[in-house]
Amino acid sequence: MNKKKILVTGGAGYIGSHVVKQLGARGEQIIILDNLSTGFRESILSGELIEGDTGDMNLVSRILQENNIEAVLHFAAHIVVPESVSDPMKYYRNNTCNTRNLLECCANENVEYFIFSSTAAVYGIPDETLISEGTPVRPINPYGNSKLMSEWMLKDLAAAHGLKYAIFRYFNVAGADPEGQIGQSTPEATHLIKVACEVITGKREKIEIFGADYPTPDGTCIRDYIHVDDLADAHLQALDYLTQGGDSTILNCGYGHGYSVREVLDAVQRVSGISLTIVESARRAGDPPALTADSSKIRKKLNWEPRHDDLDFIVDTALQWERKLAARR
Repeated sequence: MNKKKILVTGGAGYIGSHVVKQLGARGEQIIILDNLSTGFRESILSGELIEGDTGDMNLVSRILQENNIEAVLHFAAHIVVPESVSDPMKYYRNNTCNTRNLLECCANENVEYFIFSSTAAVYGIPDETLISEGTPVRPINPYGNSKLMSEWMLKDLAAAHGLKYAIFRYFNVAGADPEGQIGQSTPEATHLIKVACEVITGKREKIEIFGADYPTPDGTCIRDYIHVDDLADAHLQALDYLTQGGDSTILNCGYGHGYSVREVLDAVQRVSGISLTIVESARRAGDPPALTADSSKIRKKLNWEPRHDDLDFIVDTALQWERKLAARR
């Protein structure tokens, strides 16, 4: 990967910026395409930023041609489940239609490798507690549908053109760069750990538990929380796997165990030493009771060994970043 370049869409966003940092640290040549609608210019620590949309086929084609792009890592997407329920066309336009345009450009310019950010939301409400890549896909919200449709397009394109791909189905990504350089800066974020840390730093007054009557041990939703730094490392491992001749693959990205909303909030209070104001509210549309990854495939196929599988560490890095943001206010 020394001569050819990597295109990272959405590289100014939360997950994309952590991947860009790690790619830059190992000397990769990176082009970032981001419209900065939810990303931040200052989050880009390596590479060259081109401001624009993934759906702009003329722009994307020019970037691929002029930079001899060999691999595309596609992060650009809308990700808020309740918003996808209330405004589904926004999600199909950005997550599905723009991905379709990006994939056509990749096919036309003979891009060899494609890594796609998908989601555990494609599984909907699974019958089993531990979800493998073979678990039936049956999304229950437009966000999951928009991502699954993109998976289908990518697989069909690969069958027709020989493109090699890795599809990552993210579980709950959390935490921030352990070195404190970047983190999740999204305004009005909905991620539980970030929101709870915003309460700790005084940005919000309270934290809501959306639904306390789920069929789980404490009545609140259970999720598999993965540190963003470990997730970023998985993308680099997947890039190496594909460029070294690995077959196309779909991989769950999680640790293989989950925490309930109450357990997460307990951790935030434990790490911060501050009590949260907690309010119980009605369930949100489209939230499954439990999502936990079977992570055996990604560990075996990529030789991936997460370094930060510790809820308190995840919370601590998120809190340190939130305090850094609060100091700027």
